[in-house]
Amino acid sequence: MSKSKKSYPKLEVVYRKTDDLIPYARNARTHSEAQVGQIAGSIREFGFTNPVLIDEENGIIAGHGRVLAAQKLGMDTIPCITLKGLTDAQKRAYVIVDNRLAENAEWDFDLLAVELDELRDMDFDLNLTGFDNDILNDLIGTANTGFDLEDESDNETDGIYTRNIEPPIYEPSGEKPEVKSLVDRTKVDALQVEINRADIPRDIKEFLNHAAERHTVFDFAKIADYYAHATPDIRALMENSALVIIDLNKAIENGFVIMSNALLEIAGEDYTEGEEDE
Repeated sequence: MSKSKKSYPKLEVVYRKTDDLIPYARNARTHSEAQVGQIAGSIREFGFTNPVLIDEENGIIAGHGRVLAAQKLGMDTIPCITLKGLTDAQKRAYVIVDNRLAENAEWDFDLLAVELDELRDMDFDLNLTGFDNDILNDLIGTANTGFDLEDESDNETDGIYTRNIEPPIYEPSGEKPEVKSLVDRTKVDALQVEINRADIPRDIKEFLNHAAERHTVFDFAKIADYYAHATPDIRALMENSALVIIDLNKAIENGFVIMSNALLEIAGEDYTEGEEDE
């Protein structure tokens, strides 16, 4: 006895007003400003090639990042596909499934390097591929990549990992940003997915997961804005974590600051090595 195949409705692309689309409030997948910018760049280059999946009430099921990019680009309408007849459980599950299944795919890095190298020879902007400069450098090297790399030729005698750093000063803008916008964990999350998927001992996996946190990127300008609106207890914790340096001597005591003439000038005070506060 043959098993009958399940039939699926034909998909039809419709256009909906961007502002009418409703994000899923419990979407666990986050989109940093940097990633939204990458999606926007892709849309500018290739067009809106991947419709947003929505339910009958314009609720977003898949494509939250694309909607944010469309808003960034000022698009009034975007292509959508309405998934009809899904239960509430199916819709909620697919929000997770759509993101997770993509993460389970792997790269043939040898073939990827060949493709990227040929795209570079064709003068294509490799930033549009979604890979950051560090990964592109690892795959195809820094010569003629088609993207900007910092020129460190003046520091050749200092070693490849040495550069002069001027400590920045951030002035609060007056607006309190959302907490999720203070940090970009895109590379951290990608690394940890790869680490957790690897067939390696648990203790090594735990160690590598800790090491991956080094790729966390903090937006210190927004952190300064958030600090300006935070409660005293949160401010104290931010200072203790060296996210914000208010008391220079305390930062030195905690080992967060290596003294330099530039930092002393910013601090506006004289400091002699070994000198103690009275």
